[in-house]
Amino acid sequence: MTLWDLKQGTSATVQSFVSSLESSYRTRLSELGFHPGENISCVLSPSLGAPKLYRVNNSVYSLDDSVASLIKIGSQVGSQVGSPIGKSE
Repeated sequence: MTLWDLKQGTSATVQSFVSSLESSYRTRLSELGFHPGENISCVLSPSLGAPKLYRVNNSVYSLDDSVASLIKIGSQVGSQVGSPIGKSE
């Protein structure tokens, strides 16, 4: 299962990167917080294959399929994670 498979409102832990991922991409993704052991949540999953928004720590990043599919995750947890972007409770 990859990060791209994560559904909106769920979270999962990063397991690893695909073996074909270049070292420079691996380093940059790790610098952004997408490293093994980190909990990631999907805050927005628009339709028609548009990039998804992922929360890592206190930051939100937009990743498209070509990048998110390079990050392997564990099983997703189905609880709602925080409030949607731009909406306060």
